[in-house]
Amino acid sequence: MYVAEKNLTFIEHLAELRNRLVVIAVSVLVGTIVSFLFVEQLTALVLEPAKDLQFVYLSPPELFLAYIRMSLVVGITVTSPIILVQIWSFVQPGLIKKEKIYLSIALIAGVFFFMLGVVFAYVVILPLTIEFFVGMRHQDIEPMFSMGNYVGFISSILLSFGLVFEMPTVVVILAQLGLIRASTLRKNRKFVYLAIVVAAAVLSPPDVVSQFLLAGPMVLLFELSVAVATLIERRKIKQGTLSE
Repeated sequence: MYVAEKNLTFIEHLAELRNRLVVIAVSVLVGTIVSFLFVEQLTALVLEPAKDLQFVYLSPPELFLAYIRMSLVVGITVTSPIILVQIWSFVQPGLIKKEKIYLSIALIAGVFFFMLGVVFAYVVILPLTIEFFVGMRHQDIEPMFSMGNYVGFISSILLSFGLVFEMPTVVVILAQLGLIRASTLRKNRKFVYLAIVVAAAVLSPPDVVSQFLLAGPMVLLFELSVAVATLIERRKIKQGTLSE
């Protein structure tokens, strides 16, 4: 459909995809480089949840690689509008008006909920998680964190919560398009809970505390998604566009 509307051959279609991927890659690279210029400020921000702890690096390149990882994450975040515009520009010619509206809402809501999840994890989850593990210290054993491992730990938590907070957006869009029903979600609630436990184990760092702190919000977000999907379903039944 997309190729026909723009009268592109298959090769031209792939060429446009390649060009947009190049724009995305260059944007992320530039964003990463600019972020690296502010790596001291980024490091202070990353260390804030664990400001009373001492950090070390265990190999010559570890600290530099930690800086690169932080800069890359921030670079992707700050260039996400460009990434979304490129994705939107590529797919929108092949969509009908209704689908364009839903996709536009999904992109905007997706960015909002992702950032909300990241902020929630940074402000609430990280301090609780770190406090829990530091509280397990022994009188003869002082906590001393590797900077590389800490950056990996904090990145996985922030990314996990950012992705998890996308759940309401995904469910609402699927419900609006008629691809999923609230009644189906309610009927299979126990299987969804099981999937949430498995997802929390996969997405979060390999410890019970992080997995529990991730699974809890996932359950609440799922129930919120079911509630919103129920409202959408009732409205569509009332309008006669969906049968009970």
